[in-house]
Amino acid sequence: MNLKNIIKPTRKKLFFLVGSFIIAGVVLLASGKKNGSMQSSKVIADTTLVKKHLIALTQTPQFRNHKNIDQLNAVADYIHQTFAAYGDSTTFQEYKVDGKVYKNVITSFGTENTKRIIIGAHYDVCGDQQGADDNATGVTALLELARMLKGQKLSYRVDLVAYTLEEPPYFRTENMGSYIHAKYLKDNKIDVYGMASVEMIGYFRDEKKSQSFPVGALSWIYGDQGDFITLVKKFSGAGPFVRNFIGNFKASEQIKTETFSAPKFVAGIDFSDHLNYWNFDFPALMITDTSFFRNKNYHEPTDILETLDTKRMTKVIDAIFLSIIHLK
Repeated sequence: MNLKNIIKPTRKKLFFLVGSFIIAGVVLLASGKKNGSMQSSKVIADTTLVKKHLIALTQTPQFRNHKNIDQLNAVADYIHQTFAAYGDSTTFQEYKVDGKVYKNVITSFGTENTKRIIIGAHYDVCGDQQGADDNATGVTALLELARMLKGQKLSYRVDLVAYTLEEPPYFRTENMGSYIHAKYLKDNKIDVYGMASVEMIGYFRDEKKSQSFPVGALSWIYGDQGDFITLVKKFSGAGPFVRNFIGNFKASEQIKTETFSAPKFVAGIDFSDHLNYWNFDFPALMITDTSFFRNKNYHEPTDILETLDTKRMTKVIDAIFLSIIHLK
C-alpha cells in the first residue's frame, strides 16, 4: 500500500485547513504587527555551510528512516559533532523503542539563564527517500543556528533539539522524539518560555499557481505564488513567546511571511513536533513552507537537494536567529 496515501488525510498536509475557516469567518487571519525596526546583526547564515549540511544529511548510504537505525545513529553523530563545536553543552537524549535505541540531540546556549526556549526539528524521513525539504532543511537550520548563537548575549537559555522518529509509523505516538523531550521538560518542571518547530523551510516558487490551498478562494487573500514562509499558531492562548517571536520574525524583514492561526480543536495545525509541546501546555508554533500545498515532492523520492532554494532558506534561518536574540 502506498504510504503517502495513508498519511495524506491525517498528517502535515491538513494543517492548511486553517485557511478554510478563514473563509467561513471562524479563523482569524493573524498577520501580526511588526515590533518596529529591528537592530541588524553582523552574524548571518552561511550559504556554503547550509549546502554542506544539506549534502551531509541527504547523501547518506542508507535512508534515514526508523528501519535504518545505524544510519539514524550516524546522522545523530554528525549533528552532535556539529553542535558540540559551538554549544555550551551538547548531549544525546536516548530512549528505546522495540528494543532499539533512538536519539535526540540537544545543544544549549545561554545556560546561565533559567527560563529557556526550544528550537526543534526532526532528522528522520518518511520511507525510502532523501527528505531534503522534509526535513533536512529544518535540521540544517539548527546546525547553522548553533554556529550563529555561539558567543551571543541571550535573554533566555536556548536549546536546539534535533528529534528522531517524527515520521510514521511513530507520528502522533509517545515514541516521537519530541514527545520524549517535551515530557522530560514537564516532568522536571523546567521553566519553558516557548518552542518553535522548524518543519520544511526550503521550497519556494515564484511562478503563478505554484501555491495551492484546500479552499481555492484563499488565493484571493494570499495569491497563488509559493514565495512566502508561514508561521502557524493557535487561534487563542498562544502566549507571549509566540506573539514576540512572530513579531520579531516579521520585523526582521528577511523574507515574505504569512501567519495562520486556528482554534485549538481544528485538525491539522499540529502536524509536526510542536504538537507535543502543546500537549504538555508549552507555548509553541511551527515555521514551514506549507508542505505539499506547495512542494509536490512531499514524501516522494523526488524530495531531493536540487529542488531547494538555499538562498531563501538562509533568509529564513536569519529571521529565526534575529527572532531569538531579540526576544524580551
